[in-house]
Amino acid sequence: MDRPVSLKKLAAHLSLSPTTLSLVLNDSPLASTIPQETKDRIFEAAREFDYRPNFIARSLRSARTYTLGVLVPELSDGYSAMVLSGVEEYLLKEGYFYFVASHRHRADLIERYPRLLLERCVEGLIAVDTPVTHEPPYPVVTVSGHHDIRGVTNVLLDHRQAAKLALEYLTQLGHRRIAVIKGQDFSSDTKVRWETIRDEAGRLGAPIDPSLVAQLEGDLPSPETGYVAAQKLLASGKPFTALLAFNDVSAIGAIRALQEAGHRVPEDISVIGFDDIYSAAFHNPALTTIRQPLREMGWLAAEHLLKRIAGGPDAPFLEAVMVEPELIIRQSTAKAREIGARD
Repeated sequence: MDRPVSLKKLAAHLSLSPTTLSLVLNDSPLASTIPQETKDRIFEAAREFDYRPNFIARSLRSARTYTLGVLVPELSDGYSAMVLSGVEEYLLKEGYFYFVASHRHRADLIERYPRLLLERCVEGLIAVDTPVTHEPPYPVVTVSGHHDIRGVTNVLLDHRQAAKLALEYLTQLGHRRIAVIKGQDFSSDTKVRWETIRDEAGRLGAPIDPSLVAQLEGDLPSPETGYVAAQKLLASGKPFTALLAFNDVSAIGAIRALQEAGHRVPEDISVIGFDDIYSAAFHNPALTTIRQPLREMGWLAAEHLLKRIAGGPDAPFLEAVMVEPELIIRQSTAKAREIGARD
């Protein structure tokens, strides 16, 4: 097999300096000073000779790996996948590679994976719905992290505004008997989301009855968790006209349980989800939800992490980056009816 062509040989073939080729092929900001015709020649020759940069040599010269680590609870669920798509989009634009590890909320993996990623020379870490409880040895940005840890930037949703949007909308529709499905204990957002919902409901004169609160159980990112939680709410015997679910996946499962029990959605019971995952708009009925800008949150996490890496350990950085929710009204909500009333 022929040896790959080197940057030096490719430059000699084009009668250009290796520095010029390096600027163009690495998409350096200084490449903007090089004529487009020259860039086209370089890319054409690189394709012709199947030139591949020597990553190891580049890393040794610069003491950089241009590689990040990303920790997520689960790769197959809608929340992590949408955040990761934003991370990926930004890193591809900036020429960075990344490793992804899913810990499935196991404490041993949450503790071990950051060390393993550090051993693989990542320059920083993005932790999605993953607790970071002590000061890290490299730059870290969390998405939905709620611990104030020195050296960590948190990308957060305004949960109080999210609760206000959902509950003002439901009370305007006449709902006063509102059930809630809380998240699992291990989820970073469970505590703050429940507290803001409880407080906002009280402010609006529609306090949440404790017997109309169920909690998701298990770590599978499946609608089954919401299905089981809704069954428990129905088994309580307490009537309700609206249900606010922890996320869209659980809302979809809850709707199935309500329908199987003979309740129409939204005619008898309105349902609101949270996140606005891709499938929310295509469920039947299409799901009303509180949209988290998940792709934007992933993009912001990657952007702030690279800024911190570029700035060095002593550079100032933001400890929190807040994003705003949005109410997306679809077909799973309607005006409240009297308890027990049917057409």
